[in-house]
Amino acid sequence: MQKATATDLEIADLKEKARQIRISIVKMLAEAGSGHPGGSLSAADIMSVLYFRVMNHDPGNPLKPDRDRFVLSKGHAAPVLYATLAEAGYFPKSELLSLRKLGSFLRGHPLTDLEHGIEATTGSLGQGLSFAVGAALGLKLDRSAARVFCLMGDGEIQSGQIWEAAMSAAHYKADNLIGILDRNRLQIDGDTEKVMALDPVADKWTAFGWHVVEADGHDTKALCAAFDAPPVPGKPTLILADTVKGKGVSFMEGKASFHGVAPSRDEETQAMAELGGDA
Repeated sequence: MQKATATDLEIADLKEKARQIRISIVKMLAEAGSGHPGGSLSAADIMSVLYFRVMNHDPGNPLKPDRDRFVLSKGHAAPVLYATLAEAGYFPKSELLSLRKLGSFLRGHPLTDLEHGIEATTGSLGQGLSFAVGAALGLKLDRSAARVFCLMGDGEIQSGQIWEAAMSAAHYKADNLIGILDRNRLQIDGDTEKVMALDPVADKWTAFGWHVVEADGHDTKALCAAFDAPPVPGKPTLILADTVKGKGVSFMEGKASFHGVAPSRDEETQAMAELGGDA
């Protein structure tokens, strides 16, 4: 059954959740002094819609068998995952300031920790989708209604393993798998189209047997509609989300230089002024 259209009140709440996620991302990275802000900020709206509208999950029972699974294939964007999990109540927000510190469960790249909502160890680019395909097929064998969501980076899909996994998902009719492509068009070395051109990216996924839905990755209403659309039986789905690297922080937006450089304390203060967070 198709989900009811998101109300204006729901949209406003999801936007606020995304704002809080962005605030947490900047704070935790400034505290750590290292990490990846650009691709974390670009995915905040996607993560807000996923965790606060779309996915079946329960922070009070993180191991429940019928939960939807989330795999962050672009593991370097761990801050957006951690900020979202804290916002959802998997652990206190105060833990976010332990990012990348010795003894913290919040590693620079995710390490499987189901109690804290982290479903998969990721970081070697290209491998997360393969994990997600396996998880989706396992759930189908168990006759579970649970789904698997996998967030990929556009620079990441230059990896050959992504396309092997894409073929496998279509071949085995993994229609409980939803991939999301954070199409911000920038990677560590610059413009994706100059490093290794991806366009026409939607046509590529379609040719590999996926059902492709395109959406503005910062338009909350459009994202809700994209995720709410009924799946095509027998086909995995790709949400192709058009985003901006560093979204929400003016001096980071559209800058490849902020792919893997944490904000300074002065930059944190500027970002908090723009996001409406505490300095």
